[in-house]
Amino acid sequence: MASTKIPTNEKPSMEFNDVKNNLSSIHLSISFRKLCIATACLPLATLLICFVTAYIFQQDEIHETHCRVYNVLPSISAITGVSPQRYLWRISIALHIGPRLIIATVYYAYYRKVLKTIDDLSKKIVGCRVLNLCFWLNIAEIASLCGVTYVSNRENYYAHEKIFIIFMVSSLTYMLAAVKLGRLATPNAQSLYYKEILFATSLVSTVGLIIFFLKHRLLCHDLAFSWFSLCEYIIATANIAFHVTVILDFPTERLIVGRDLSATKID
Repeated sequence: MASTKIPTNEKPSMEFNDVKNNLSSIHLSISFRKLCIATACLPLATLLICFVTAYIFQQDEIHETHCRVYNVLPSISAITGVSPQRYLWRISIALHIGPRLIIATVYYAYYRKVLKTIDDLSKKIVGCRVLNLCFWLNIAEIASLCGVTYVSNRENYYAHEKIFIIFMVSSLTYMLAAVKLGRLATPNAQSLYYKEILFATSLVSTVGLIIFFLKHRLLCHDLAFSWFSLCEYIIATANIAFHVTVILDFPTERLIVGRDLSATKID
C-alpha cells in the first residue's frame, strides 16, 4: 500500500491562519503601561494648570483662609475649588476614575494568581485576606477621591473635610496593605522598593499636614497653611507615584477587547 505524505507547508499554513484569526478577533489593544502612565499624568497635568492659572488670575480667592493670616501657597482644594478650574479638575478626575477601576481589578486578579502558587497554607490565607483588604481600600480611595472632587470646599466645607479625611485614611491604609501584600507575595519585585519609599513619604507628610493644620486652625500662625498645602502637594504626588509603580509589574502587558474564539460555533 502506498503511503500518503502530508505536504510540508501545511502546518505553517495552519499556524498562520490561527494567528490571522486571532488578530482579526481583536477589536482593541492598548498598552497597559501607557494606559497607567496616562491615567497618572492626567490629574498631575490638570493640577499644574489649575495652580498656575489660579495663582496668576485669582490670588485673592485662593489665599483666603479661616484665620485670614499671611499665606503664600494655596491648598489643592483652593485651586480646584474656584471657577473655571473646578470644572477642568472635575473633568480630569472623571476621565481618571475609569482606568483606576480597571487597574485595581487587574492588580487583584494578578495577585490572586500569584498567591495560588504559594505552598505555605497559612501564608496563602493571610495573603488572600490582605489582598481583599487591599482591593476594597483601593475602591474606597477612588470613591472618596470622587467625593472630595465633586463636593467642593466652597459649596459644603464640612462634607468636603470629612470626605478628605476618609480619602487620607483609605489612601494610607491601602498603601500599607499593598506593601504588606508585596512582601508576602512578591518580595523580590522592583515595585515593592518604590512603594515602601512612597508610603514612608506619604506617612511623614501626613503627620506634617496634621501638625500644620492644627497650627493654622487653633493658633492662626503665619504660613502654617502654606506648610499644610506643601504637605498636601507632596502627599498627592506620592499617591499618584505609588499607583504608577504598577508599570513595573506589567511592563509588556496589553489591555485587549476581542471576541472569544473558543465560544464561536464551528459548523
